[in-house]
Amino acid sequence: MERTFIMIKPDGVQRGLVGEVIGRFEAKGFTLVGLKLMSVSKELAEEHYDVHKERPFFGSLVEFICSSPVVAMVWEGEGVVASARKLIGATNPLSAEPGTIRGDFGVSVGRNLIHGSDAIETAQREISLWFNEKELSSWEPTVKTWLYE
Repeated sequence: MERTFIMIKPDGVQRGLVGEVIGRFEAKGFTLVGLKLMSVSKELAEEHYDVHKERPFFGSLVEFICSSPVVAMVWEGEGVVASARKLIGATNPLSAEPGTIRGDFGVSVGRNLIHGSDAIETAQREISLWFNEKELSSWEPTVKTWLYE
């Protein structure tokens, strides 16, 4: 079963949208296998956003992610990486479709509420950065037979 990493960023936590975001993933039928509210160290933020290291916004992005707690999550399900990206919406909330998390709640690119892995390989890397194996619970919800053939 495929897994993805999802992070509710400081603006989503501060705005009280954690339950809304979790509810959307649960309603879609995905299984939550890892969850923690945490303050992010500068080192973790820099490693997570390493791909943006040379970009001019890197420093402010790291500073923002470290500014307030985030909710780090691992979700599991068939096609969860691609489906989560659709649930989340475009990076720029002004371009995000209504009905997506960013389309419904996002205000600007710098305050777009949520991060989601963009590929299976990225998800594996991000999950291993944010969680150790003991923090993940493999379980099978009883509703699974109603979701998958």
